[in-house]
Amino acid sequence: MKILITATSFMDKMNNEAIDEITRFADEIVLNPFKRPMTADELIEMSEGCDGIIAGLDHYDSRFFEAAPASVKVISRYGVGYDRVDIAAARNRGIIVTNTPGVNSESVADLAFGLMLAVARNISQADREIREGGWPRFKGVELYGKSLGILGLGSIGKAVALRAVGFSMRVSASDPYIDVKYADEHNIRVCSFDEIVTGSDFISVHLPLNESTTGIIGSEVIAGMKKDAIVINTARGGIVDEKAMYEALKSGRLGGYGVDAYAVEPPVNEPLLTLPNVVATPHSGSHTREATRKMASLSVRNLIDVLSGKFCGFEVR
Repeated sequence: MKILITATSFMDKMNNEAIDEITRFADEIVLNPFKRPMTADELIEMSEGCDGIIAGLDHYDSRFFEAAPASVKVISRYGVGYDRVDIAAARNRGIIVTNTPGVNSESVADLAFGLMLAVARNISQADREIREGGWPRFKGVELYGKSLGILGLGSIGKAVALRAVGFSMRVSASDPYIDVKYADEHNIRVCSFDEIVTGSDFISVHLPLNESTTGIIGSEVIAGMKKDAIVINTARGGIVDEKAMYEALKSGRLGGYGVDAYAVEPPVNEPLLTLPNVVATPHSGSHTREATRKMASLSVRNLIDVLSGKFCGFEVR
């Protein structure tokens, strides 16, 4: 077996157990030499003769699948999201795609809540200014007693909700497939999308990126938000219209934006990053020791199961 590993953090020493497992399974391992997500042309060339790919944040579009070597049988996502993989094109080629749902829920929830606190209390700006010799005074806002609207009550959204309860926030959630039983058990108010965006002091986005969610938080939706509302996006950049968000933040219409995901990554000359009421992180929601180890382990297990002809419960359909 020959395996291509494109995920740039997979070979970290903290993943020793997963590395050992894939090394025992494969006859040859090919690593991403670019230290960044690979292009379609690079993927096509590097996957020559490979049976499977442990995939990072590369884009596996229709062009890749049209030219992918016949040997490739599985793309095992080292992560939860698979919006960068053309699932229909993969299916047409008979290539199985898997992912690792649930393994990074706690780490992403931690970051979402960290961004919420950082924006609400101007933590990043205060840190910068005091390092430059200043002694700033900012009037932040408390999370205590505020309303938090969660868009997408999957495993990450649920974990954010539990953290919010600890801060005595009033939690509401919108999800087309909402777990009503879970919401009832944890005193989470089930709301429509419109109720969330118009009635929440804080809004945390945990939606998948697809045709129905691309640009869903645009100028009209943002205009309907509470004045000084704070938005947190640790999901996908394409869900938020970044130009509309920039205009709302610059004008003072919104209170702030905590962002971990961007339409273009890494962002280049992004106006949002010039604003003091934006706290930005580099798509690092899953970058904890615990989540990394779990992602590595499950992505390897998925790949081996598929290539060994075993049932894989994490196939994307």
